[in-house]
Amino acid sequence: QVQLVESGGGLVQAGGSLRLSCRASGRSFSSLYMGWFRQAPGKEREFVAAISWGGGRTDYADSVKGRFTISSDNAKNMVYLQMSSLKPEDTAVYYCAASRILFVRRGYDYWGQGTQVTVSS
Repeated sequence: QVQLVESGGGLVQAGGSLRLSCRASGRSFSSLYMGWFRQAPGKEREFVAAISWGGGRTDYADSVKGRFTISSDNAKNMVYLQMSSLKPEDTAVYYCAASRILFVRRGYDYWGQGTQVTVSS
């Protein structure tokens, strides 16, 4: 079993930056694929970014490419999402997730509780 805990959400003005953190615990993570998702009010949860442990491969949704950066720190069992040039449409609850299948954008197996990000205009 894997436990994921997000932190770092908050309120930021448009154009600002925020870094989300995800702490993983429970089992070996080296074989897992780590992702960030978000869900805005009234909308379906959507893929944001993903990374293989060690950072060998990353994947981004077109809507965040060039503005968000996903990274991992294997020694600390941490995954980060650095968000820059934030827009009001980035407002959502952000979730950390882990998949037993690599390089996917859906069907993740483990989920955190989510952290709220609000971008004011």
